[in-house]
Amino acid sequence: MGISMAVARTWVERWERQQQRYAVDREERFTVITDVVEYATSGRPRPLLLDLGCGPGSLAARLADRLPDAEVVAADMDPVLLELGRTHHANAARYVDTVIGAEGWTDALGLRRPLDAAVSSTALHYLPEPVLRDTYRGIAALLRPGGVLVNGDHFPPAEGPCSDLTAHVGRRRAGRTGGHAHEDWREWWSAAARDPELADLFTERARRLAAHAAGSGGQDLAADRHAELLRSAGFRHVTPVWQFGDSAVLVAVKGR
Repeated sequence: MGISMAVARTWVERWERQQQRYAVDREERFTVITDVVEYATSGRPRPLLLDLGCGPGSLAARLADRLPDAEVVAADMDPVLLELGRTHHANAARYVDTVIGAEGWTDALGLRRPLDAAVSSTALHYLPEPVLRDTYRGIAALLRPGGVLVNGDHFPPAEGPCSDLTAHVGRRRAGRTGGHAHEDWREWWSAAARDPELADLFTERARRLAAHAAGSGGQDLAADRHAELLRSAGFRHVTPVWQFGDSAVLVAVKGR
């Protein structure tokens, strides 16, 4: 199912643009995540990093640029996005096809030493709470003592009025920065599905989506609830380090 570099570049560049509609100050969020990883792995000769829900390698590529000595493992279940990443950001990471949260998903990662950091951006919110809890436990088991999980996502406040307010602030910010000028998620997928080079990958994607549809259905949990799940999973310290509207970067540090 290999694809050409030209096709990969086209669709990854369009992916980058359309994602600006959804992650408020997306580039700054990526930068903050990378800042945390750089700090947490300072002095370690070859840090091992895991990108959860890597998509086409957007965050993995930024980590590799900032931390060229790091080993990055990038995990996702979407065959289209994985192939785009493998082709366009081939040198950024080792890409792994696995369903995050499924039974035995960490075995597929092929890790031979503890992780120094795990990261994610706008990916874990789709997991139902029981699966998210188990996923956090699985990540904690992979991390070395003092290792970090850095999650950039939308964490709406539990209170309705506050949630409406943070969402409004995020929408206004996106409007000012031009994020809504780009095609949206559905438009991107619809256009990519018409590319003949991606046809076989889309056939496989449809098969997988059908197989996993019964287990889908995440929910937007507040940051406080994420913190509770993280602490119960073995992360001693949990704190937000950046926020704009309900877009935030939450950092959890495993106990030593």
